[in-house]
Amino acid sequence: MIALFVVLVLAVLAVMLLLQAIRILREYDRGVVFTLGRYTGVKGPGLILLIPIVQQMVKVSLRTVVLDVPSQDVISRDNVSVKVSAVVYFRVIDPDKAIIQVQDFLFATSQLSQTTLRSVLGKHELDEMLAERDKLNHDVREILDSQTVAWGVKVANVEIKHVDINESMVRAIARQAEAERARRARVINAQGERQAADTLAEAAGVLAKQPGAMQLRYFSTLQDIGVDKNTTVVFPLPIEMIEGLSRRASKT
Repeated sequence: MIALFVVLVLAVLAVMLLLQAIRILREYDRGVVFTLGRYTGVKGPGLILLIPIVQQMVKVSLRTVVLDVPSQDVISRDNVSVKVSAVVYFRVIDPDKAIIQVQDFLFATSQLSQTTLRSVLGKHELDEMLAERDKLNHDVREILDSQTVAWGVKVANVEIKHVDINESMVRAIARQAEAERARRARVINAQGERQAADTLAEAAGVLAKQPGAMQLRYFSTLQDIGVDKNTTVVFPLPIEMIEGLSRRASKT
């Protein structure tokens, strides 16, 4: 009985050791192996055999991680307080660095994303935050990527989601936009009046050079008046005709 019990115990221990020795990694997983505490390589995917007790393995996923950066309080360069949130897309490209060089690469990348977002956006004015998001996304991504490369992490993309402004600032921006629209309307009206004045001056010059053109203009005006069926018609008499009649009267 004792021998049977010993055999059963040994069998259980053997199964346990075998289970600890066998690892199966998926296509997107890698295993960072340590032998007696020393780094000895990266294994996977597929079937992995480890020496029980002697070797340990830390599994790392190579898939892209979508990191939601919580809303951050940012003061812009023109002293406007806003809340900015973003999304960071990154993945591990060097599993050994992600495990050895930093304690928790997910937490470290999250904290670095928050501080970098505040730092970069604080150097820009509010108008730039609202109108130049592509440039800001690129700047944040470049800084994050340069900092996380030592951790074996590659930042693929950064997208600013929301730039929230308080109500008082929203009203101020609305007033500014209304004033800008009024200014543009006045400029357009002034340009139109100037063009009309230039055209009238040009027409006056043409009429001054051709006296007969003025009479044709009178006849055209009379025709326009006749269309309206007015009971009283004022016939404009050209100055040249009056001068001609005066000269004839003086001769007689």
